[in-house]
Amino acid sequence: MTRFLLAVALLVAAASPAHAAPARWVGTWAAAPSSAVPGTENGYPNFSVRNIVHVSAGGREVRVRLSNAFGRTPVVFGQVTVARAADSDTPLAVPGTMRTLTFGGSSSVTAPPGADVVSDGVALTVPADSDLLVSVYTPSPGGPVTHHQLTMQNSYFTRDGNHTAEESAAAFRERTTNWHFVSGVDVRSSTLRGSVVALGDSITDGANSTWGANLRWPDQLADRVNTRLGVLNAGISGNRLLLDGQWAGPNALARLNRDVLTQSGVRSVIVFEGINDIQQTPHETNPDKIIAALKQIASRSHDRGLRVIGATITPFKGWNSYTDELEAVRQAVNAFIRTSQDFDAVVDFDAVIRDPADPQRIRPDYDEGDHLHPGDKGFEAMAKAVEIATL
Repeated sequence: MTRFLLAVALLVAAASPAHAAPARWVGTWAAAPSSAVPGTENGYPNFSVRNIVHVSAGGREVRVRLSNAFGRTPVVFGQVTVARAADSDTPLAVPGTMRTLTFGGSSSVTAPPGADVVSDGVALTVPADSDLLVSVYTPSPGGPVTHHQLTMQNSYFTRDGNHTAEESAAAFRERTTNWHFVSGVDVRSSTLRGSVVALGDSITDGANSTWGANLRWPDQLADRVNTRLGVLNAGISGNRLLLDGQWAGPNALARLNRDVLTQSGVRSVIVFEGINDIQQTPHETNPDKIIAALKQIASRSHDRGLRVIGATITPFKGWNSYTDELEAVRQAVNAFIRTSQDFDAVVDFDAVIRDPADPQRIRPDYDEGDHLHPGDKGFEAMAKAVEIATL
Protein backbone atom coordinates (compact mmCIF):
# COMPACT_ATOMS: atom_id res chain seq x y z
CA MET A 1 0.00 0.00 0.00
CA THR A 2 2.85 2.33 0.83
CA ARG A 3 4.43 1.74 -2.59
CA PHE A 4 1.09 2.41 -4.26
CA LEU A 5 0.69 5.74 -2.48
CA LEU A 6 4.25 6.71 -3.34
CA ALA A 7 3.65 5.93 -7.01
CA VAL A 8 0.48 8.03 -7.00
CA ALA A 9 2.32 10.92 -5.35
CA LEU A 10 5.06 10.80 -7.97
CA LEU A 11 2.53 10.83 -10.80
CA VAL A 12 0.70 13.79 -9.31
CA ALA A 13 3.97 15.68 -8.83
CA ALA A 14 5.05 15.02 -12.41
CA ALA A 15 1.75 16.36 -13.74
CA SER A 16 1.60 19.39 -11.47
CA PRO A 17 2.14 22.95 -12.78
CA ALA A 18 5.37 23.22 -10.80
CA HIS A 19 6.88 20.64 -13.12
CA ALA A 20 5.43 22.07 -16.35
CA ALA A 21 7.81 23.54 -18.92
CA PRO A 22 8.38 27.25 -18.24
CA ALA A 23 6.82 29.72 -20.64
CA ARG A 24 9.32 31.48 -22.93
CA TRP A 25 9.32 33.83 -25.89
CA VAL A 26 9.18 32.16 -29.30
CA GLY A 27 9.20 33.94 -32.65
CA THR A 28 5.97 33.50 -34.60
CA TRP A 29 6.48 36.01 -37.45
CA ALA A 30 9.43 37.93 -38.88
CA ALA A 31 10.37 40.04 -41.88
CA ALA A 32 14.02 40.87 -42.45
CA PRO A 33 14.57 44.62 -42.95
CA SER A 34 15.56 44.95 -46.60
CA SER A 35 16.31 48.64 -47.21
CA ALA A 36 15.28 52.24 -46.58
CA VAL A 37 12.21 53.69 -48.27
CA PRO A 38 13.45 56.04 -51.02
CA GLY A 39 12.87 59.73 -50.31
CA THR A 40 12.20 59.33 -46.59
CA GLU A 41 15.23 61.14 -45.19
CA ASN A 42 12.78 63.11 -43.04
CA GLY A 43 11.03 59.95 -41.90
CA TYR A 44 7.26 59.71 -41.44
CA PRO A 45 6.42 62.65 -39.12
CA ASN A 46 2.84 62.44 -37.81
CA PHE A 47 2.21 59.13 -39.63
CA SER A 48 0.37 56.10 -38.28
CA VAL A 49 1.23 52.86 -40.10
CA ARG A 50 -0.94 49.77 -39.66
CA ASN A 51 1.00 46.67 -40.73
CA ILE A 52 -0.89 43.43 -41.35
CA VAL A 53 1.22 40.37 -40.49
CA HIS A 54 0.40 36.65 -40.58
CA VAL A 55 1.67 34.69 -37.59
CA SER A 56 2.56 31.01 -37.54
CA ALA A 57 2.29 29.70 -33.95
CA GLY A 58 -0.08 30.99 -31.28
CA GLY A 59 0.17 32.03 -27.66
CA ARG A 60 -1.51 34.01 -24.86
CA GLU A 61 1.00 36.86 -24.66
CA VAL A 62 2.64 38.84 -27.45
CA ARG A 63 5.46 41.29 -28.00
CA VAL A 64 6.76 43.13 -31.08
CA ARG A 65 10.16 44.04 -32.50
CA LEU A 66 10.61 47.32 -34.41
CA SER A 67 13.62 48.21 -36.52
CA ASN A 68 15.54 51.35 -37.44
CA ALA A 69 18.15 49.23 -39.23
CA PHE A 70 18.55 51.60 -42.18
CA GLY A 71 17.88 54.86 -40.35
CA ARG A 72 20.62 57.47 -40.13
CA THR A 73 18.87 59.42 -37.37
CA PRO A 74 16.92 58.28 -34.28
CA VAL A 75 13.25 57.44 -34.81
CA VAL A 76 10.66 58.02 -32.09
CA PHE A 77 7.88 55.45 -31.82
CA GLY A 78 5.29 57.55 -30.00
CA GLN A 79 2.70 54.80 -29.64
CA VAL A 80 2.61 51.18 -30.77
CA THR A 81 -0.37 48.85 -30.64
CA VAL A 82 -1.16 45.26 -31.53
CA ALA A 83 -4.55 43.72 -32.24
CA ARG A 84 -6.09 40.76 -33.97
CA ALA A 85 -7.06 41.60 -37.54
CA ALA A 86 -10.68 41.21 -38.58
CA ASP A 87 -9.47 39.83 -41.91
CA SER A 88 -6.25 39.59 -43.89
CA ASP A 89 -6.80 42.60 -46.16
CA THR A 90 -8.33 45.44 -44.13
CA PRO A 91 -6.98 47.51 -41.21
CA LEU A 92 -10.01 46.69 -39.04
CA ALA A 93 -9.32 45.20 -35.58
CA VAL A 94 -11.35 42.47 -33.91
CA PRO A 95 -13.34 44.31 -31.21
CA GLY A 96 -11.82 44.09 -27.75
CA THR A 97 -8.39 42.93 -28.92
CA MET A 98 -6.56 46.26 -29.23
CA ARG A 99 -3.55 46.46 -26.89
CA THR A 100 -1.13 49.36 -26.36
CA LEU A 101 2.47 48.16 -26.06
CA THR A 102 5.08 49.54 -23.70
CA PHE A 103 8.85 49.56 -23.82
CA GLY A 104 10.43 49.15 -20.41
CA GLY A 105 7.14 50.40 -19.01
CA SER A 106 7.06 53.53 -21.19
CA SER A 107 4.43 54.16 -23.85
CA SER A 108 7.04 55.46 -26.30
CA VAL A 109 10.59 54.55 -27.24
CA THR A 110 13.41 55.98 -29.37
CA ALA A 111 15.39 53.63 -31.63
CA PRO A 112 18.92 54.88 -32.43
CA PRO A 113 20.25 54.59 -35.99
CA GLY A 114 20.75 50.95 -36.92
CA ALA A 115 19.02 49.61 -33.80
CA ASP A 116 16.03 47.40 -33.05
CA VAL A 117 13.74 47.77 -30.04
CA VAL A 118 11.56 45.07 -28.45
CA SER A 119 8.33 45.83 -26.60
CA ASP A 120 7.25 44.47 -23.26
CA GLY A 121 4.83 41.57 -23.39
CA VAL A 122 1.09 42.12 -23.27
CA ALA A 123 -1.74 39.65 -22.66
CA LEU A 124 -3.50 38.81 -25.92
CA THR A 125 -4.71 35.45 -27.17
CA VAL A 126 -3.06 34.97 -30.57
CA PRO A 127 -4.41 31.99 -32.55
CA ALA A 128 -2.02 30.04 -34.72
CA ASP A 129 -2.21 30.81 -38.46
CA SER A 130 -3.89 34.18 -37.89
CA ASP A 131 -3.42 37.84 -38.77
CA LEU A 132 -2.36 40.67 -36.47
CA LEU A 133 -2.34 44.45 -36.84
CA VAL A 134 0.86 46.12 -35.67
CA SER A 135 0.28 49.88 -35.68
CA VAL A 136 3.10 52.40 -35.22
CA TYR A 137 2.85 56.17 -34.69
CA THR A 138 5.92 58.27 -35.49
CA PRO A 139 5.30 61.84 -34.23
CA SER A 140 8.50 63.51 -35.40
CA PRO A 141 11.09 63.43 -38.22
CA GLY A 142 13.55 60.53 -38.19
CA GLY A 143 14.75 58.59 -41.21
CA PRO A 144 15.23 57.13 -43.66
CA VAL A 145 12.39 54.71 -42.91
CA THR A 146 13.30 51.02 -42.58
CA HIS A 147 10.99 48.62 -44.39
CA HIS A 148 10.63 45.16 -45.88
CA GLN A 149 9.93 45.73 -49.53
CA LEU A 150 8.33 42.55 -50.91
CA THR A 151 5.38 41.54 -48.73
CA MET A 152 2.77 39.99 -51.07
CA GLN A 153 0.34 41.65 -48.63
CA ASN A 154 -1.44 44.98 -48.24
CA SER A 155 -0.90 47.19 -45.21
CA TYR A 156 -2.25 50.69 -44.53
CA PHE A 157 -1.29 54.13 -43.21
CA THR A 158 -2.42 57.69 -42.59
CA ARG A 159 -0.47 60.94 -42.58
CA ASP A 160 -2.93 62.51 -40.15
CA GLY A 161 -1.73 61.89 -36.60
CA ASN A 162 -1.99 59.12 -34.05
CA HIS A 163 -4.71 56.57 -34.84
CA THR A 164 -2.88 53.50 -33.59
CA ALA A 165 -5.34 52.64 -30.80
CA GLU A 166 -8.45 52.84 -32.98
CA GLU A 167 -10.21 49.57 -33.75
CA SER A 168 -11.82 51.23 -36.73
CA ALA A 169 -10.21 51.15 -40.16
CA ALA A 170 -11.62 54.55 -41.11
CA ALA A 171 -8.44 56.60 -40.63
CA PHE A 172 -6.23 54.21 -42.60
CA ARG A 173 -7.20 55.27 -46.10
CA GLU A 174 -3.85 54.86 -47.87
CA ARG A 175 -2.45 51.49 -48.89
CA THR A 176 1.13 50.25 -48.95
CA THR A 177 2.72 47.03 -50.15
CA ASN A 178 5.60 47.27 -47.66
CA TRP A 179 5.97 46.45 -43.98
CA HIS A 180 7.29 49.56 -42.25
CA PHE A 181 9.38 49.38 -39.06
CA VAL A 182 7.96 46.07 -37.80
CA SER A 183 10.43 43.18 -38.06
CA GLY A 184 9.19 40.55 -35.63
CA VAL A 185 6.40 39.22 -33.44
CA ASP A 186 6.92 36.80 -30.54
CA VAL A 187 4.42 34.82 -28.50
CA ARG A 188 4.97 33.49 -25.01
CA SER A 189 4.39 29.75 -24.76
CA SER A 190 5.22 26.72 -22.63
CA THR A 191 4.28 24.22 -25.33
CA LEU A 192 6.17 25.43 -28.40
CA ARG A 193 9.58 23.82 -28.93
CA GLY A 194 11.03 26.99 -30.46
CA SER A 195 11.27 28.60 -33.88
CA VAL A 196 12.81 27.75 -37.24
CA VAL A 197 14.19 30.52 -39.48
CA ALA A 198 14.08 30.31 -43.27
CA LEU A 199 17.10 32.29 -44.53
CA GLY A 200 16.72 33.04 -48.22
CA ASP A 201 16.01 35.30 -51.16
CA SER A 202 12.93 36.05 -53.28
CA ILE A 203 11.84 32.40 -53.45
CA THR A 204 11.66 32.34 -49.66
CA ASP A 205 10.18 35.86 -49.62
CA GLY A 206 7.28 34.44 -51.65
CA ALA A 207 7.76 36.42 -54.86
CA ASN A 208 4.82 35.98 -57.23
CA SER A 209 2.82 33.79 -54.87
CA THR A 210 -0.89 34.60 -54.69
CA TRP A 211 -1.32 38.07 -53.22
CA GLY A 212 -2.59 38.13 -49.66
CA ALA A 213 -2.99 34.34 -49.45
CA ASN A 214 0.10 33.54 -47.35
CA LEU A 215 1.25 30.74 -49.63
CA ARG A 216 5.01 31.33 -49.44
CA TRP A 217 6.81 28.04 -48.75
CA PRO A 218 7.63 29.06 -45.13
CA ASP A 219 3.90 29.81 -44.60
CA GLN A 220 2.97 26.39 -45.89
CA LEU A 221 5.67 24.81 -43.72
CA ALA A 222 4.17 26.67 -40.75
CA ASP A 223 0.81 25.05 -41.47
CA ARG A 224 2.50 21.69 -40.82
CA VAL A 225 4.29 22.59 -37.57
CA ASN A 226 2.50 25.51 -35.92
CA THR A 227 1.44 23.54 -32.85
CA ARG A 228 5.11 22.77 -32.16
CA LEU A 229 7.25 25.46 -33.82
CA GLY A 230 7.11 29.05 -34.96
CA VAL A 231 8.33 29.68 -38.51
CA LEU A 232 10.17 32.92 -39.27
CA ASN A 233 10.67 34.16 -42.82
CA ALA A 234 14.09 35.79 -43.25
CA GLY A 235 13.87 35.93 -47.04
CA ILE A 236 14.77 39.13 -48.89
CA SER A 237 14.06 39.43 -52.59
CA GLY A 238 17.33 39.68 -54.54
CA ASN A 239 19.49 38.78 -51.53
CA ARG A 240 22.94 37.26 -52.05
CA LEU A 241 25.43 35.38 -49.91
CA LEU A 242 28.45 37.46 -50.86
CA LEU A 243 27.37 40.93 -52.02
CA ASP A 244 24.96 43.56 -50.74
CA GLY A 245 22.10 44.75 -52.92
CA GLN A 246 20.78 48.29 -53.18
CA TRP A 247 17.24 47.15 -52.37
CA ALA A 248 18.03 43.54 -51.51
CA GLY A 249 19.48 43.95 -48.06
CA PRO A 250 22.93 43.22 -46.68
CA ASN A 251 24.55 39.99 -47.80
CA ALA A 252 23.43 36.89 -45.89
CA LEU A 253 26.63 36.64 -43.87
CA ALA A 254 26.30 40.26 -42.74
CA ARG A 255 22.66 39.92 -41.68
CA LEU A 256 22.94 36.46 -40.11
CA ASN A 257 23.19 37.71 -36.54
CA ARG A 258 20.20 40.08 -36.72
CA ASP A 259 17.90 37.98 -38.89
CA VAL A 260 18.69 34.48 -37.58
CA LEU A 261 20.91 34.07 -34.55
CA THR A 262 19.14 36.54 -32.24
CA GLN A 263 15.57 35.53 -33.07
CA SER A 264 13.46 34.51 -30.09
CA GLY A 265 13.52 30.80 -29.30
CA VAL A 266 15.36 29.92 -32.50
CA ARG A 267 16.42 26.28 -32.66
CA SER A 268 17.07 25.68 -36.37
CA VAL A 269 17.75 27.47 -39.64
CA ILE A 270 17.05 26.41 -43.22
CA VAL A 271 19.72 27.99 -45.46
CA PHE A 272 18.43 28.52 -49.00
CA GLU A 273 20.67 31.09 -50.68
CA GLY A 274 23.02 31.26 -53.64
CA ILE A 275 20.99 31.54 -56.83
CA ASN A 276 21.38 35.33 -56.93
CA ASP A 277 25.14 35.10 -56.49
CA ILE A 278 25.10 32.94 -59.62
CA GLN A 279 22.49 34.57 -61.85
CA GLN A 280 22.80 38.26 -60.91
CA THR A 281 25.42 40.62 -62.32
CA PRO A 282 28.24 40.44 -61.31
CA HIS A 283 28.02 36.66 -61.60
CA GLU A 284 29.90 34.55 -59.10
CA THR A 285 31.41 31.83 -61.26
CA ASN A 286 33.60 30.27 -58.58
CA PRO A 287 31.50 27.76 -56.63
CA ASP A 288 34.14 27.58 -53.91
CA LYS A 289 33.31 31.14 -52.82
CA ILE A 290 29.63 30.31 -52.47
CA ILE A 291 30.48 27.11 -50.64
CA ALA A 292 32.77 28.99 -48.25
CA ALA A 293 29.91 31.36 -47.37
CA LEU A 294 27.55 28.45 -46.70
CA LYS A 295 30.16 26.87 -44.45
CA GLN A 296 30.46 30.12 -42.51
CA ILE A 297 26.71 30.30 -41.98
CA ALA A 298 26.67 26.69 -40.77
CA SER A 299 29.62 27.21 -38.44
CA ARG A 300 28.31 30.41 -36.87
CA SER A 301 24.84 28.89 -36.44
CA HIS A 302 26.28 25.78 -34.81
CA ASP A 303 28.22 28.00 -32.42
CA ARG A 304 24.83 29.29 -31.18
CA GLY A 305 23.52 25.75 -30.75
CA LEU A 306 21.25 25.79 -33.83
CA ARG A 307 20.50 22.90 -36.14
CA VAL A 308 21.37 23.82 -39.73
CA ILE A 309 19.46 22.45 -42.72
CA GLY A 310 21.08 23.06 -46.09
CA ALA A 311 18.75 23.54 -49.06
CA THR A 312 19.84 22.88 -52.63
CA ILE A 313 19.53 25.69 -55.19
CA THR A 314 16.56 25.32 -57.55
CA PRO A 315 16.75 25.41 -61.38
CA PHE A 316 16.70 28.56 -63.49
CA LYS A 317 16.98 27.49 -67.16
CA GLY A 318 14.80 29.82 -69.20
CA TRP A 319 15.50 32.79 -66.90
CA ASN A 320 17.09 35.70 -68.77
CA SER A 321 20.62 35.27 -67.36
CA TYR A 322 20.88 31.49 -67.69
CA THR A 323 24.01 30.02 -69.31
CA ASP A 324 25.58 26.58 -69.26
CA GLU A 325 28.56 28.05 -67.38
CA LEU A 326 26.34 29.39 -64.59
CA GLU A 327 24.41 26.13 -64.47
CA ALA A 328 27.70 24.32 -63.81
CA VAL A 329 28.24 26.57 -60.78
CA ARG A 330 24.78 25.70 -59.43
CA GLN A 331 25.44 22.00 -59.90
CA ALA A 332 28.79 22.23 -58.09
CA VAL A 333 27.25 24.04 -55.12
CA ASN A 334 24.39 21.55 -54.95
CA ALA A 335 26.84 18.63 -55.00
CA PHE A 336 28.51 20.17 -51.94
CA ILE A 337 25.22 20.73 -50.12
CA ARG A 338 24.07 17.14 -50.70
CA THR A 339 27.29 15.57 -49.40
CA SER A 340 28.64 18.07 -46.86
CA GLN A 341 29.06 17.26 -43.18
CA ASP A 342 28.58 20.97 -42.39
CA PHE A 343 24.81 20.56 -42.25
CA ASP A 344 22.72 18.56 -39.82
CA ALA A 345 20.27 17.73 -42.60
CA VAL A 346 19.55 18.56 -46.23
CA VAL A 347 16.30 19.43 -47.99
CA ASP A 348 16.72 18.84 -51.71
CA PHE A 349 14.55 21.60 -53.16
CA ASP A 350 16.27 21.12 -56.53
CA ALA A 351 15.13 17.49 -56.75
CA VAL A 352 11.60 18.48 -55.70
CA ILE A 353 11.20 21.38 -58.14
CA ARG A 354 13.09 20.31 -61.26
CA ASP A 355 11.46 18.96 -64.39
CA PRO A 356 12.34 15.25 -64.78
CA ALA A 357 12.32 15.72 -68.56
CA ASP A 358 14.68 18.73 -68.40
CA PRO A 359 16.37 18.88 -64.96
CA GLN A 360 17.83 22.35 -65.51
CA ARG A 361 14.28 23.74 -65.59
CA ILE A 362 11.49 24.07 -63.03
CA ARG A 363 8.63 21.63 -63.59
CA PRO A 364 6.04 23.42 -65.75
CA ASP A 365 3.25 22.92 -63.19
CA TYR A 366 5.48 24.38 -60.45
CA ASP A 367 6.78 27.30 -62.51
CA GLU A 368 5.27 30.70 -61.76
CA GLY A 369 6.09 31.62 -65.35
CA ASP A 370 9.50 33.32 -65.29
CA HIS A 371 11.46 30.03 -64.93
CA LEU A 372 13.15 31.19 -61.72
CA HIS A 373 10.32 31.47 -59.16
CA PRO A 374 7.98 28.63 -58.28
CA GLY A 375 4.27 29.32 -57.99
CA ASP A 376 1.91 28.35 -55.18
CA LYS A 377 1.97 24.67 -56.12
CA GLY A 378 5.75 24.64 -56.22
CA PHE A 379 5.89 26.33 -52.81
CA GLU A 380 3.57 23.63 -51.48
CA ALA A 381 5.90 20.90 -52.76
CA MET A 382 8.89 22.64 -51.15
CA ALA A 383 7.13 22.92 -47.79
CA LYS A 384 6.18 19.24 -47.89
CA ALA A 385 9.79 18.29 -48.67
CA VAL A 386 11.08 19.56 -45.31
CA GLU A 387 11.34 16.66 -42.88
CA ILE A 388 9.81 17.84 -39.61
CA ALA A 389 12.12 15.63 -37.57
CA THR A 390 15.13 17.59 -38.84
CA LEU A 391 13.85 20.84 -37.32
